[in-house]
Amino acid sequence: MASTVLRIAMNGITGRMGYRQHLLRSIVPIRDAGGVELTDGTRVQVEPILVGRNEAKIREIAEQHGIEHWTTDADAVIADPSVDIYFDAQVTSRRAAALTAAMKAGKHIYTEKPTAETLDEAIELARLARDTGITAGVVHDKLYLPGLVKLRRLVDEGFFGRILSLRGEFGYWVFEGEVQAAQRPSWNYRKEDGGGMTVDMFCHWNYVLEGILGDVKSVVAKTATHIPTRWDEQGNAYDATADDASYGIFEVETPAGDPVVAQINSSWAVRVYRDELVEFQVDGTHGSAVAGLNKCVAQQRAHTPKPVWNPDLPVTESFRDQWLEVPANGDLDNGFKLQWEEFLRDVVAGREHRFGLLSAARGVQLAELGLQSSAEGRRLEIPAISL
Repeated sequence: MASTVLRIAMNGITGRMGYRQHLLRSIVPIRDAGGVELTDGTRVQVEPILVGRNEAKIREIAEQHGIEHWTTDADAVIADPSVDIYFDAQVTSRRAAALTAAMKAGKHIYTEKPTAETLDEAIELARLARDTGITAGVVHDKLYLPGLVKLRRLVDEGFFGRILSLRGEFGYWVFEGEVQAAQRPSWNYRKEDGGGMTVDMFCHWNYVLEGILGDVKSVVAKTATHIPTRWDEQGNAYDATADDASYGIFEVETPAGDPVVAQINSSWAVRVYRDELVEFQVDGTHGSAVAGLNKCVAQQRAHTPKPVWNPDLPVTESFRDQWLEVPANGDLDNGFKLQWEEFLRDVVAGREHRFGLLSAARGVQLAELGLQSSAEGRRLEIPAISL
């Protein structure tokens, strides 16, 4: 691209993720640092254009962060030929239509997930990206977090030997909203508004499993709505029609063809007794590791103790002290910002981003099959998706 400035229309930045992670911790720091450095040593600057339905909120955020351009007219900004990239962090129900319009207008797109409410819509978005030739990126933030970067490095180095299993624990207690205000928006707990733990998190778990282990081949899931009544932002009680917890077992195949059993519990109705809000333990024949958002600890086979089960005596050894922390061995920046920088370099180079709309479609597929598995009480195989 000849331009030294990429104009980015950012839709949905009044929401928690859109504002905190994408605007405040990614695009604004990139702008303030003078843009993104390219492989040839030159830099490309970014110019955000804020897009949203609430004029007062959009204007306030723009003034707070010194952003000149903002609008409530999404259609106009998508049609504007001077806009290079369209970013979407809206509610899921609005996303597919906006992404479709942006790609048809020749915009590169970067988006949160799920990319669509149905697998058919998600596949159609991937086809459109292919046919229009634009660069499309989907947020895969967890793969850029320090803990999972270290975990992936252990996989690449062969630390685990033959990988046997993965166990994940994710979630925390989201207050009902009656006595203490909920720390997540109420639409998350209404199925009719696109809410639900399975829809929200299985898209993440698909790319985490793909990025760390290999292809996801099957799913068995059990969903639950543990808290049937919640209170919204205005203090009104409402029925929670979406699942607030989802318990999944996934069969994964590594690139070497080895089978791995992955279990991931996801819940907004759980109290945390672990070091981080999400943790993954990978066990292999030669070693094991536990990774959170930032920290990763490991234990080699040669350093593995030999516990003996004796329920009549208290435990005398501290199991946590027997693990060693995996060093970063590098400067690991904010995961959202790192992926934004990678995507922007891909846009300038005119190449595909490694995490595109087809990967996102597989996430939507896993969520759909997870819900189906729970409803039917059975294991479901996951067919390959082709365009």
